[in-house]
Amino acid sequence: MLVLVISGCASLEPKDGQLPAVAVPAAWAAGAGGNTTPDQGATSLAQWWQRFDDPSLTTLVEQALRANTSVRTAQASLQQARAQVDVQSAGLAPSVGASGSAQRSRANNSTGNTFQAGFDASWEPDVFGRLRSGVNASEADARAAVASLADVQVSLAAEVVVNYIELRGLQQRLAIARSNLASQQETLQITQWRLQAGLTTSLVTEQARAAAEQTAAQIPTLEASLAQSRYSLAVLMGQVPGALDATLAASAPVPQPTAELALAIPAETLRQRPDVRASEQRIAAALARVSQADAARYPSFSLGGSLGLRALTLGALSGGSAVTSALLGSVSVPLLDGGAARAQVRVQTASLEQARVAYEATVLTALKDVENALVALRGDRERLTRLVAAADAASNAALLAQQRYSSGLIDFQSVLETQRTLLSTQESVAITTAAVAADHVRLYKALGGGWQ
Repeated sequence: MLVLVISGCASLEPKDGQLPAVAVPAAWAAGAGGNTTPDQGATSLAQWWQRFDDPSLTTLVEQALRANTSVRTAQASLQQARAQVDVQSAGLAPSVGASGSAQRSRANNSTGNTFQAGFDASWEPDVFGRLRSGVNASEADARAAVASLADVQVSLAAEVVVNYIELRGLQQRLAIARSNLASQQETLQITQWRLQAGLTTSLVTEQARAAAEQTAAQIPTLEASLAQSRYSLAVLMGQVPGALDATLAASAPVPQPTAELALAIPAETLRQRPDVRASEQRIAAALARVSQADAARYPSFSLGGSLGLRALTLGALSGGSAVTSALLGSVSVPLLDGGAARAQVRVQTASLEQARVAYEATVLTALKDVENALVALRGDRERLTRLVAAADAASNAALLAQQRYSSGLIDFQSVLETQRTLLSTQESVAITTAAVAADHVRLYKALGGGWQ
């Protein structure tokens, strides 16, 4: 198979060769699948949830992206990383401080006052790049925090949509169970009439009652799952459980994407994934810290100075004789540190290797996510086609069986069997319909959609 070698991504600024070479296939092994096509330009997936054409879903996703606690935590982490960049950058510039003091002393029965005011300044020339490397590391950390925030947004949007699809699927399954229960209760009524007329036995009536009760027993479970889905969505919105009960009470179909999806090639997909970009920036930060640790082994220089006033009275501070100044230059050379500086370089080098391996793992996981989503989507689409045909046949069989039983042409066992088959196939259709929609969500997430 043809492969492309990823040696960098669009957002990278660090030196070439810092990223490990990862063999990336030129095309997806699972193919396009479903209603996707790789032959056109890649579809923009910045707000992929709008492709479901469901206003309620769009509103929920947008609310979650604003109020979810995980997003707010990631935003705070980004603010912290940006502030750390400012802290590191400040070390490159001179520092200036102002001071003032007043002192009263007593010795040999005499007292004296001393007043001082002045400015102190210091600067460390970054001869070997230690300070600049620290800034570079902080800037890479900030870029990684940006990508991590995007990754949280991608995951959150997918989780909201999957929960919404699950909720709509449960509503459909609940409607199916209630409809089948009504049909089975009608059949039970028929058997009771036939029992009173002496045309059937109590065994048949009890079989009909058992079937109806089994179906009725599914309803409380579905209602509980439905309530739990609403609670999960409310928490994702940053609200208390139950806050969406009124909003989501009305039943609605399971949303499905309304447009074709054109896939990007694997290499382009990796550039879109925020987790891959975050891994790249972590390598950049680790590389800068290796440089910082290496520069710490060399001499450091500093320049300092002070300019001030010193006098015995406040009035004398304005005189020219009160002016004092000093200038100091110093150099610090590490001589004997027990190998700590070299060991620190090895520590950071090992951290760099960990970041490189983590990047490789992230790329492989990203490729696996897309392939799995494509395979699942294709399989569930084929399954849904078969199940829809089976459900149509089961519906016709159940109707015919009930009519023939009412006419006394078949036994009740045939009616029970067709009703069970109908309920099973209709529920499978509802479950698989939701699964197809969820497969689209997982594909959008795997492609890195949901952020700009």
